[in-house]
Formats: sequence, C-alpha cells, structure tokens
Amino acid sequence: MKQTEQTVAELILEQLSLFGVKRIYGVVGDGIFGLIDALAKQDTIKFIAVKHEATAAFMASAEAKLTGNLAVCAATMGPGAANLLNGLGDAYADKVPVLAITGQAPRNKIGTAFKQYVNQQELMKPFAAYSENLASQDAIIELLHKAAQTSLGQRAVSHLSIPKDLFEKIVAVQPRRLPSVIEGVSTFTKESLEQAAAIMKTAERPMILAGAGAAAAAGAIETLAASWGAGILTSLGGKGLFPDSSPHLLQGIGEGGNPYAPDLFKQADVVLLAGTTWWPEGYVPAHARIIQIDKHFDKIEKGIPAELGITGETEEVLPFLIEELQGFSPSKEWADSCGDAKEKWAQKNEQEGRTSGYPFYPSHIVRAIEQTVAADAILTLDTGDVTVWMNRNFRPNEQTVLFSGYWRTMGFGLPAAMAAKLEKPEKQVVAVVGDGGLQMTLADLLTAARYELDITVVVFNNEALQMERDKLKAAGQKETGTKLTNPDFVKMAESCGWKSFRAEPDSEIEAVLAKALNTPVPALVDIPTAQAFFPGTK
Repeated sequence: MKQTEQTVAELILEQLSLFGVKRIYGVVGDGIFGLIDALAKQDTIKFIAVKHEATAAFMASAEAKLTGNLAVCAATMGPGAANLLNGLGDAYADKVPVLAITGQAPRNKIGTAFKQYVNQQELMKPFAAYSENLASQDAIIELLHKAAQTSLGQRAVSHLSIPKDLFEKIVAVQPRRLPSVIEGVSTFTKESLEQAAAIMKTAERPMILAGAGAAAAAGAIETLAASWGAGILTSLGGKGLFPDSSPHLLQGIGEGGNPYAPDLFKQADVVLLAGTTWWPEGYVPAHARIIQIDKHFDKIEKGIPAELGITGETEEVLPFLIEELQGFSPSKEWADSCGDAKEKWAQKNEQEGRTSGYPFYPSHIVRAIEQTVAADAILTLDTGDVTVWMNRNFRPNEQTVLFSGYWRTMGFGLPAAMAAKLEKPEKQVVAVVGDGGLQMTLADLLTAARYELDITVVVFNNEALQMERDKLKAAGQKETGTKLTNPDFVKMAESCGWKSFRAEPDSEIEAVLAKALNTPVPALVDIPTAQAFFPGTK
C-alpha cells in the first residue's frame, strides 16, 4: 500500500523524482540535515557531494544546459546559500532551468539575529525568477510545482528556502506530475511569413548568425544560405552545428572568431538570427535589417535591434522561408566575398595550428585537441584566454560545447565536465581549462575521483591570467596580480587519485592527449603554454 504520510524531505524527493530529477548537487550543512537524512534513506535521487556550493550550482547549470531539463542544487543557510550565487548567476544569464533548495532558520527564528540568518528571498532576487520560503508543510507540493513550472517555462532559476524544522514534519499531501504539455507545430503559413520573406528578398549582402537554439535546423540553414547567397556565422554556442567543410560557413564572430568576418559582416544589409540572442557589439552592421527567430522571442531581453521577431522553432520557420526564396537571384559578388573570407581564414587557421615552439603556442594545443577528441565528445570550456583560443582555432566536428555564455565566470570548466559525465556516462568528456580557472575549483578534483568520473582535464598552463594581462596591455595600463602562483598540477591531481600527464618540450601533444583520453579514470594533462598575446585584443 502506498504510504500516505511522509516527511516534508521525503515528499520533496518523491516530487523531484516525478519531475525527472536524477541527482542533487550540494554540500552537507545543518540547515538541510532533514533533506540529507531523506536522501540517505532512498536510492532514486543521488546526492552528489562537492567541495564548494558554487561547484554544486555550476554542475546544476551545466546539466540544465546539456539536457534542457530541471536540475537541482542544495545548500545550507547563510554562507551555503550565498556560495551558490555564482553558479546560479551562470544559469540565470544563460537562461536554463535550475532549482536551488536551501535550508533556513527555524520558523520561530526567522527575522531574528539567529546565526547565519539572512533574508534569502532578497539574497536570490537578482537571479531567481521565483523565490519563496516554505511557511507550512502543507504547501510544499504547491511551491515545488510553482518553482518547477517557472524554471521550465521561463528557462529560469527558481529557489525554495525551507526552515530546518519543517524538513521532518509529517505531511499527508501527495506528489503529482507536472501537467503534460503538447507542443504542436506553430501555426506558420506562407502568408504569415510574407513580411520576413519580403525583407529577405531586398538583400544584396545577406548574412545568417546561428546559435545553439538552431541545433535542429542546421541542414535547413545551409539550404537557406545556398538559395539566399548568405554567409553563415556562429556564436560560440553554435560551434559544431555545421561541418567545417560547409561552403557557406565562415566560423565564429566576435572575440576569437574569424578575423576576416567582422569587416564582411559590417557590410551586411539583411541579417537573419537563428537560435541565438547574442549580438557581438563592435563586430556587427550598423544599418542592417534584422530578422530574429527564437522560440522565446517574446521573453528576450538582449538589446538586438531586430526589425522583425518571429516566435517559434527555427526548424519550423525555415522551410517556409526557403520556399519563398525560390527563384531568388543571390549576388555573385557577395558570395565570392564570403568565399574569400572563408578561404583566407581556413589557410591562416591551419597555419596557426602548426605554430611550433615551447612552451606550446595556444593554437597548437587547440589543434591537438581537435585532432584527438571523439567526434561526439562533450567539451566544457572554462572562461578566460582558453575560451577565445578555442573559439578562434577549434574546428568542431559534431562535438557538444558547454561554456559560461553571458555570465562568463571562471571556474566553470571542471564542474561542467563532472555534470556532463554523470548525465552522459557513455560520452567522452573533456574540460579545457586555464590554470587560473582550474584553481578556482581545484578541490573538486577530489569529487571527480570520489565518483569515479572518467573525464579528461586539459590545462593551458601559462602561469598568468593572460586575458586580463592582454587587455591591460592593449589599454596601455600597468598590471599587477596577473601572475599566478601555480602548484604542480600533475602531483596535485595524482594526490587526488587522478592519472596525470605533462607535455614535455619534445612531446607530441596529440600522443599525450591520446593517452589521457584512453585512461579509464579521471585524467589531467598539464600543457606548458606560451604567454601569447591574443590577436585583436581590445
């Protein structure tokens, strides 16, 4: 017979399981002892114990980015809740569904000088679209549903604080599934998209900017580019959507993109944005007519000067536009200009990847990664100099790339790799990190070892916060604090139970990476990296 009475903590876990939650990332603290006790008594949802609450929130954010499903992190009150904020900021900025559950002071101490008490609803306000404090055990299901529906419906962060005395209260309410939502094909017709087609037909210099939201429409985008005579540029999230051999692909734009693309892009007279809300200021046309397709166009807050917005899935919209453009005569001169920019960058990119020397040049390391990772690998990028070099020189096959898009926080790479491996254990997972970013989450090397996560971490070790050093230099300002005091990463990783490798002056980086990738335990590759000034740094 089904149990009719449970504790609040037990009910939370049963309800989260009905939401499809498989794990909760967090750090144990007395404010959530009731939840920890309930987790220990069941095996449906796994508790992933990490070394710092920011790592827990990063892992939840990365899982949500990878799956699109609700991901959950948990922390105690006070400093535990505060430590979640950086990772929640990443989820907030990149609009992914994450629920944070935090302990709170006992109900009779809320608002007093009780240790570690803070008004958590105010604390979470900048990041959480929904934040509520549980006042009665009987409201737990209603609050969980509100939080989950907010996160999933708005692609947002939600938060529940739960007084520690409520976790063990007995409650008779029952969990329930979220309402089933039937998402049919949007009601696009030839007539409804005539305005968009009319704008596109005025183009003499068309361009397409594609992002991760267009993943299901990559083939249609290439078909459209061919009939419209457009070049294709991608955001970092769009890397891997198109093969490098695609005749219309010019690679990335913005910092780290194709260096020949900005001048060309600025000449565009009509731009179609597909599945991206990113608009790299300083690289874009000032007077182009802009059409933007996004499933959540009505919720987009980024300042893209779109003339026409289309709310819908890119793959639903493009067939109509392709049909409307039948018979369109694209400009051969523009097509030649796009082809020239593609070819010049392809040659330069290939040349940069062969740059020799020791410490190893960043482009050389990127090329070695490109040539050794699996075609369907998941790559997680930390933020910093390593991000722009990967954006510049990495030519993806079909890999999935996870990164901190708008929040751009250091420390994302290792936690994201661990979350990706937990979610997709059959995939090869590689974290590409800088030495500065890795040191922000270094203790969680132990987490990967604890859960036997077969990931590979590649460290660009240039002993500096190189991006900041480059930008200070470009601005003509003096630097301090950019030189890093690094540990021996090989010994550090080995002491944490990892297998470690270092690229020596006479090493073939590809061979070293191959050994690490074929090691069935967590593996770290320390690569001494040249302090190369990144081209075009402003």
